[in-house]
Amino acid sequence: MAEGEMKTVIMGNVGKTIRQATTIKKYKCIFFDLDHTLWDYETNSRETLLELYHGYDLMSKGVEEFDDFLNQFKKINADLWYLYDRGLIDSDVIRKERFKQILEPFQAYEEKLSVNISKDYLHLCPKKGNLMPHALEVLNYLIQHYRLTIVTNGFEEIQQQKLSAGNLHRYFDHIITSQKAGHKKPSREIFECALERNGIKNHEAMMIGDNLITDIGGAKNASIDAVFFNSEEISHTESLDFEIRSLHELRTIL
Repeated sequence: MAEGEMKTVIMGNVGKTIRQATTIKKYKCIFFDLDHTLWDYETNSRETLLELYHGYDLMSKGVEEFDDFLNQFKKINADLWYLYDRGLIDSDVIRKERFKQILEPFQAYEEKLSVNISKDYLHLCPKKGNLMPHALEVLNYLIQHYRLTIVTNGFEEIQQQKLSAGNLHRYFDHIITSQKAGHKKPSREIFECALERNGIKNHEAMMIGDNLITDIGGAKNASIDAVFFNSEEISHTESLDFEIRSLHELRTIL
C-alpha cells in the first residue's frame, strides 16, 4: 500500500458486512493495549487457575469441577473490572474481593485461602507467555514502518513481567503504564503522555485495543484514531474508526 494511504475497514454488527473507504493519513506511531490484545490473558489466566486449582486441592474443598471454578472466575473478574474501568472501585478491591466472591458459591471460602490464592495468582499469571494469534507476525511487520508503544493500565512491575514473558520488549520504544503516567485509560492524559514520549501529535498515532471503554473510548478522548480488536465478536452499537476480528487484519489497514 502506498505511503500515507490507508484502507478503512469497518465491520457492521449485522451480517458482519465490510465497508471500505480510502483516506489519506500518515501515522508515525502505533499504540497497543497489552492484555487481550497482544498478551493472551484468557489462556494465561486459565493455565494459572488450573495450577492453583490442583495446588490448593480445591476439589476436596467443595469446588468439584475445574470448569465451574474457571467460569466463576470469568464472571466475577469481568464484573469487578467493569466497575474498575468506570472508576467505581480501585485495584485493591479486585485483589481482596475476587477470589472471595469466586469461592463463596462453592462454600469453599476461607479468608486465608482466598488471600493466598489471590497472591499466587498475581505472582504466577504475569509470568505466562502465551500471546494472541498473529501477534508476533503483525509486530514484525509493523516495526518496519512505525514506532510502537504499549499503553496499558496496571502496575509497572506486573506489566513488565508480562512483556518479558512474551518476549515483547524488543518491539516497543516506550511502555506507558497507568502507574507511570499517573492516569489510567480511558483518561486522555495517559494517551497524551504516550504522544509526548514519542514527540508526535494525536493525528500521527493510532490506538489498537480490545476494550471499547478504556482503549477505544480513551483514544477518542485524546482525539486519536483507534482500531477495536473484537476477537470475541461482541455485539455493540459504537461508532468506530476501524474494527477487526484478528490481528492479521491490521495488515490491510496499516
